[in-house]
Amino acid sequence: MKASRIAAAGAVAGVTVLAVSSPALAHVSVQPEGQAAKGGYATVGFKVPNERDDASTTKLEVTFPTDHPLASVMPQPVEGWDVKVTTSKLDKPLEMHGKKINEAVSKVTWTAKGDGIEPGFFQKFPVSVGTLPEDADELVFKALQTYSDKEVVRWIEVPQEGQEEPEHPAPVLALSEASGDHHGASGDDKASDDTAQAENASAETTGASDEADSGGTDTTARVLGVVGIVVGAAGVAYGVLAGRRRTTA
Repeated sequence: MKASRIAAAGAVAGVTVLAVSSPALAHVSVQPEGQAAKGGYATVGFKVPNERDDASTTKLEVTFPTDHPLASVMPQPVEGWDVKVTTSKLDKPLEMHGKKINEAVSKVTWTAKGDGIEPGFFQKFPVSVGTLPEDADELVFKALQTYSDKEVVRWIEVPQEGQEEPEHPAPVLALSEASGDHHGASGDDKASDDTAQAENASAETTGASDEADSGGTDTTARVLGVVGIVVGAAGVAYGVLAGRRRTTA
């Protein structure tokens, strides 16, 4: 009896843990590829898990922050999905690359062409964004997740510091401190560094090769000079001997 009670209590505890933790695993979230530095550009990915076992996710709507509007928003094409970018006029124009921007992206919507995100799978939706604000530590993106049975899950609750995570938290992008040129780390920067290193290595190799060639040329010239001297000396000696033979005769 005691063993049965312990087993039953363990089963209840296990179910409780799953009930509490499962929703946390199903949240729509946003993460940068690398880092999202203040004042720079970044590529971020909206990760959408399917929290249902009897329906597919067929649409994702992401609302962009209006308190810190982003002038540049470019979604990456995702196979099997249509994407629509919605812009809205700004109350206060933004300045970007010396130009005033009167409107910014307010929403990006992805709609599945086929089955969408089936149960047991997730999908990432990459977006290039910028410039990121310098006066904020995070950006909140509210999202709506629509299922094939028309159910809509609203991931719009803003997490508050010091409080428990809400049931349907909105995706939050943490911003890192600006670095150097305010562009943050990226694959292009790394590629540029690698190219520069390769060019330096090539230059050093070429210099060493030139020095080696120069050394080889100097050695050859010296050898030819010595040979010339020997041949010249032999010619002089032969001339002297020939003159003596003629005199003796």
